[in-house]
Amino acid sequence: MTVDAGGRVNNGSRKRSRHRRARCAPQHTNIDINYEINKKASVVDADELPTEMSMTAPFCASSSSSSDRSPESDVAAVLREELLRESMTECAAARAVVSSLGCVSVIGRRREMEDAVRVEVGFAMGALFGDLYDFFGVYDGHGGAHVAGACKERLHGVVKGRVEAAEGLVDWGEVMAGSFVEMDADVVKTGGEAARTVGSTAVVAVIGGDVVVVANCGDSRAVMCRGGTAIALSEDHKPNRPDELKRIEAAGGRVINWNGHRILGVLATSRSIGDQYLKPFVTPDPEVRVMERTSTDEFLILATDGLWDVISNEYACQVVKRCLKGRIRRRHGQDAAEEDEATRAAAILVELAMARGSRDNISVIVVELNKQPRRFS
Repeated sequence: MTVDAGGRVNNGSRKRSRHRRARCAPQHTNIDINYEINKKASVVDADELPTEMSMTAPFCASSSSSSDRSPESDVAAVLREELLRESMTECAAARAVVSSLGCVSVIGRRREMEDAVRVEVGFAMGALFGDLYDFFGVYDGHGGAHVAGACKERLHGVVKGRVEAAEGLVDWGEVMAGSFVEMDADVVKTGGEAARTVGSTAVVAVIGGDVVVVANCGDSRAVMCRGGTAIALSEDHKPNRPDELKRIEAAGGRVINWNGHRILGVLATSRSIGDQYLKPFVTPDPEVRVMERTSTDEFLILATDGLWDVISNEYACQVVKRCLKGRIRRRHGQDAAEEDEATRAAAILVELAMARGSRDNISVIVVELNKQPRRFS
């Protein structure tokens, strides 16, 4: 395990082509989101973010025009608002503690939901100074939802145990590496034979009063906006990334360009939790980055590749920044008057990804960082 000058911890290496099942999850369906953008906002792309925006994006199947609506479609519209509310429920309890937090997770145009998100405010306390930490996790499953679901339920608990067991200062590289490997062993052990071909990416952020820690395994991504600049806190693990390709070939594996670069022509990511049948070419070892918080830190975005495949880091940060300043507002819809800016930011990123043609599940967490980092004496 090595630490570079930018604070990144590299623990060696090991994702894969997504095998999606063809069964439509009943808890996810089409969702319409409408926004109104303040004319004073100089939006990045005028073609995509006009002064007034009322886009309808199909979140599962295709949507019909308003002239064709039937009583059944009116009922569906009500259900869509309820489903969007449900996708944000897990974040609601955290808002009283975190200054601003929003998360949205939707099925998109897929027929099965394989993404998962987890938010745990005050999930762990450091043993040395009693520092409190918040946990944010985004998981993108492939081959099924089993591993992503297991990570959602258990990974934060594994990290918590290692943080609170640390004597002295927390060695974040060791904590995160050990937690990801332990989680991988757990899903392999408990998942049964069916779980051998199931896996998940994982991008996790632990935020303390003076530190932001990001651990990444796969091609979900974490991006921070600091002083108006988008900073990638993770690097996608792709099989054709030079260092990943070298590691895979050294282990006896091959990367085949079959509808994109894939390990053995199957998996489009080179690291994941699960995917036992592709080991040792696919590894759960995360890359870890530790950054000291500063007064110029604005917000953090965690999202699956359903967002990042169609929206750049810079564009996402500019959209979120305008949302947090109140320059992008929902015209109507679910709790529009009471919806906070971070939730609105996460929702509009999802909508924009759909408008740009994303065909994957899309999960986004937006965390507004305090202007002044908390310090503990």
